Amino acid sequence: MKELTKAEEQVMQVIWNIGEGFANEIMTAFPEPKPAYNTVLTIVRILEKKGFVTHETFCKANRYRPLISKEEYSQGCVESIVERYFNNSYLDLVSAFAKKENFSLEELEALKKMIDGAIEDEK
Repeated sequence: MKELTKAEEQVMQVIWNIGEGFANEIMTAFPEPKPAYNTVLTIVRILEKKGFVTHETFCKANRYRPLISKEEYSQGCVESIVERYFNNSYLDLVSAFAKKENFSLEELEALKKMIDGAIEDEK
């Protein structure tokens, strides 16, 4: 999966949040300070070329919608990080987080509970 630039990801976040919309609806959903209208449309066209967004035309206006869910994209990002920085090992990833001193006892217990649940599901 292709990775998004920061600007592309900002536009995708808005599109994911609204589900689908015309350019003016995408602009309205942007937080302040809003980017330039032409900038957003240029990025939307790039996102279309990358396969993240499609559109349906009504008269002369396009309604845009995501082709990839936020969950699919975030999962792909995690997989890429695990591959590049943790030798393709989720154990190394979790170990790196567990060793950080700023993990609270509650967070470690919640992580343990998730792991225990995953183990039960595998049985």
